[in-house]
Amino acid sequence: MTTSIIRCASGNIAVHQSGGRGLPLVMIHGNSASSRAFGRQLNSPLGDKRRLIAIDLPGHGQSANAARPVHYGIAPYGRMIAEVARQLGVDHGLFIGWSLGGHAVLEASAELPKAAGFCIFGTPPLPFPPMIEGAFLAHPAMRFTFAETIPADDAPAFVAASFKPGFTDIAPFFIEDMLRTDGRARAQLINPEGEPFRDEVRIVAALTQPLAVLHGADEQLVSLDYFKTLTMPTLWRGAVQVIDDAGHAPQWEQPERFNALLDAFAGELE
Repeated sequence: MTTSIIRCASGNIAVHQSGGRGLPLVMIHGNSASSRAFGRQLNSPLGDKRRLIAIDLPGHGQSANAARPVHYGIAPYGRMIAEVARQLGVDHGLFIGWSLGGHAVLEASAELPKAAGFCIFGTPPLPFPPMIEGAFLAHPAMRFTFAETIPADDAPAFVAASFKPGFTDIAPFFIEDMLRTDGRARAQLINPEGEPFRDEVRIVAALTQPLAVLHGADEQLVSLDYFKTLTMPTLWRGAVQVIDDAGHAPQWEQPERFNALLDAFAGELE
């Protein structure tokens, strides 16, 4: 895996790439995480086979904190993804987003007309103005989602919510990444003075490229039933692909199954 820094309007953005070839798979992590959450893809047979590109959002991972809060939020993240993709010459690739990253990928779709396809997981497409009732499950950890400050003692509970109940193979870096994240990035997500994001329900209804939706069967944060309320005419295989024995982070909990699905989806787009 190689790491480079791309200069964007939002600042210096860290980009991590595997050694594979073919259709680029561009991956965006979730809230208070980093590209390390895709370690079981980047450093795997899938990464050896395919060109995986994982981007750290501003204020996350190895990317710089944004100079101004205006660069935090779904809409700015979408522009950043498209800008990085153009600089790398991979705007024709498959764009994959986990949780917040999925919202950012949907936002970026309007600026990525040549994209081969999109994949989201842990991401319920939201209308605008946002209505989260029904899209998310009630969980105590949700109170930290938009909190500028998260006490270190609460970090393990916040991180554990991303995995199925009882899951113990949680790498220490998940907590490290949460504590490293610029708190303004969380607070800006619901800032009423922030830039509005595009209506994601309309986006998935109007997409012309294939859209894969993956979902952990033991999700603690996102409702599977919510997807039944959406119109998604280009949905891959005509259904949400449910991954057993996984929660909000199936790419880490069940990497072999997750990677097989990505490989199959990418194979159909080539």
